[in-house]
Amino acid sequence: MTDPAPFDFDLFVIGGGSGGVRASRIAASEGGAKVGLAEESRMGGTCVIRGCVPKKLMVYAGAFPAQIEDARAYGWDVRAGAFDWPRFRSQLEAELTRLETAYRGTLANAGVQVLDTRATVSGAHQVLLADGRHISAKHILIATGGRPFVPNIEGADLAVTSNEMFHLDHLPKRALVVGGGYIACEFASLLHGLGVQVTLAYRGNAILRGFDSEARDHLAAAMAARGIDIRLNAEITALTRGAGGIEAALKSGGSLAADLVLYATGRIPNVAGLGLDALGVEIGPRGQIVVDDYSQTAVPSIFAVGDVTDRINLTPVAIREGHAFADTVFRGVPTKADHRDVASAVFTTPELGSVGLTEEQAAAQGRCDVYAASFRPMKTLFAGRNDRMLMKLIVDSVSQRVLGCHIVGEGAGEMIQLAAIAVKMGATKADFDATVAVHPTVAEELVTMRKPTRSVGNA
Repeated sequence: MTDPAPFDFDLFVIGGGSGGVRASRIAASEGGAKVGLAEESRMGGTCVIRGCVPKKLMVYAGAFPAQIEDARAYGWDVRAGAFDWPRFRSQLEAELTRLETAYRGTLANAGVQVLDTRATVSGAHQVLLADGRHISAKHILIATGGRPFVPNIEGADLAVTSNEMFHLDHLPKRALVVGGGYIACEFASLLHGLGVQVTLAYRGNAILRGFDSEARDHLAAAMAARGIDIRLNAEITALTRGAGGIEAALKSGGSLAADLVLYATGRIPNVAGLGLDALGVEIGPRGQIVVDDYSQTAVPSIFAVGDVTDRINLTPVAIREGHAFADTVFRGVPTKADHRDVASAVFTTPELGSVGLTEEQAAAQGRCDVYAASFRPMKTLFAGRNDRMLMKLIVDSVSQRVLGCHIVGEGAGEMIQLAAIAVKMGATKADFDATVAVHPTVAEELVTMRKPTRSVGNA
């Protein structure tokens, strides 16, 4: 007679987002582990259900009015009718359901047991489900992501967050977007594209903190030129509902009025109520779960990946971290997730793509050459628009290695993915120069900038 297995599962994952799903699938299908996964909401997490995917689809929807207007300049007799938000929302929900079903199918095919319930950690090898059941697991992975942060101000309940934006009954005529990060800027742009009058209020002196300053200034000017009212150094102290909508009081005096207020003031790790403190899992100053290079916490049997660790809060990073965890623990291949030179894109109008060091970061490390070109692209120039692209390379003055690449303009997200390969490989400026341009394209500027615009930093 054989002894029963010491644990119910080899791995139990809390959170069905991108990181948790990838870790579960690899551990089960390639690592031979018995895996359970608990998700209290919809499968797919922030990215699939209330983030990247629905946001990008709204970005696409908001781009059509300008495309139709440009088509007329190209000889097409077309007119834009009214935007049907309920129809779009229905289509959007159907697509999200399709993706969620696909996620569930992937997990089922891998042999992962999915439990649609909330789970908390009750011991180093114990998980407590909402229905009172106790589950034992040799390893526990926390992949609960992040949640929107809303400051504790009077009337905060009158605002919505990005979680609710895809389920509105109707689009507002006027929207106040509070925040200056990529989520705030993206929603400001896509709402404007859908015909909403948008004000973006940010308490800082420049949007997109952490991005290259020249690139973010270029983007801010482009957003303002399209009609978005950007208010900097504008801190909201209270929200009140009046006859004319929602009034947002400003710390500097005065107020802003809107029909809808969206708080996009950042996201924080989703650790509340998980029971980690009592177990000795270290929680960092930003509320994040502290992990080592292998995503292991201070409790050896407990790991964490994705936004809940607040390393780089991007879906592809969470996927890499989840995969590296599964390789390390269940495939016997110790793997660290590589967080260097991770590309990112801000899906505003126009887009911003970035990889590597900003000009400010590079200058702080040593002497570097900056190559930058700002120009009107052929496509919109012909249509009579004053849009301007920005292409920028940051190059180490000594080694001539390309340390960073920043693009603002249509298609920046697609272009930065390809440029990131060269930056990640350690390409030099000479490598870029040796690459023959594809003409006529906007991307050819990346390989035709011969002389630096300026040199910065100390030798």
